[in-house]
Amino acid sequence: MRVRENHGSERPAKRVTSHDVARAAGVSRAAVSRAFTPDASVSEKTREKVYQAAKDLGYRVNYLARSLTNKRSDLVGLVAAGLDNPFRTQQVEHLARALIARNYRPILLPTSKEADSATVIGQLLHYAVSGVIVTSDAPPSHICEECAAEGVPIVLINKGEDYPLVDRVLSDDHNAGHLAADHLLQAGATRLTVIAGTTTSYSSRRRAEAFLARAKSLGAEVSHISVTQNDYRNGRDIVPALLDNGINGIFAVNDYMACGIIDGLNDASRNDGSIKIIGHDDIPQASWGAYELTTFLQPCDIQAEQVIDLLSSRILDPDAVARVEFTPVTLIKRRSA
Repeated sequence: MRVRENHGSERPAKRVTSHDVARAAGVSRAAVSRAFTPDASVSEKTREKVYQAAKDLGYRVNYLARSLTNKRSDLVGLVAAGLDNPFRTQQVEHLARALIARNYRPILLPTSKEADSATVIGQLLHYAVSGVIVTSDAPPSHICEECAAEGVPIVLINKGEDYPLVDRVLSDDHNAGHLAADHLLQAGATRLTVIAGTTTSYSSRRRAEAFLARAKSLGAEVSHISVTQNDYRNGRDIVPALLDNGINGIFAVNDYMACGIIDGLNDASRNDGSIKIIGHDDIPQASWGAYELTTFLQPCDIQAEQVIDLLSSRILDPDAVARVEFTPVTLIKRRSA
């Protein structure tokens, strides 16, 4: 009679623990913990022995379990909206890579214009995060105060709200607005406009205000065309109004919208170089042959390092005075202007 094997009764393999690694490496459990802790004091020889034993045994550090002991995880929340905009995805990618390089673990929470960022940040606090980076609308003051009370730093990117104990990184929008006006006039434009939503973004308002002030100070004919959102569709839809008003010099406050304007001009068979266009952000599409967009580089790599420097220093000194860092911008000249 054949005996049927009962594979279902086999016990699962025992989970490898730090005790097992310590035993295999011939070191203490504390040495194992230090070996897997960035910047901890441990000799290179001990670290190599621990890593090799961990590799042989298939051991992985349980960061969530460690956070229960330390009362703080290595997680950093990234709160972002507008991920349809290529610049936002580029920005989030640089932030995530920079966090990983600094031994943090990014956790992305997408939000939207309609969502309450306070709710999203409140959810992050359940995970004992080390900090929060906000690229979407600035959170209300009560959630900033709650984070500060729990020792969780918040860094805001391109947000105007000034809160105690909350650090900010701002693009140099004032300089961008001034340079855009100067360049369009030098390129021969005579009727200028800036296209920006009046309520959609702190950065777009600052760029528009700086552009208008500079153009007026130079005696140029200039206007402000408002849109509901700084996106591709609004850029494309605004083209008939631009043509009706004889505009020949355009500053679109982001590249996403500027690309829509160029495609709209192509539809109207008016992309002949007579209308000069400048964008902002230098998204990858800006250099494509279909656009060749003159724009401002807002360097995401530099910005990410500024953000994480502020975050790390705030972790060490939670009561430091709120600080503001400015990210420099560079005019990238291409065919559109």
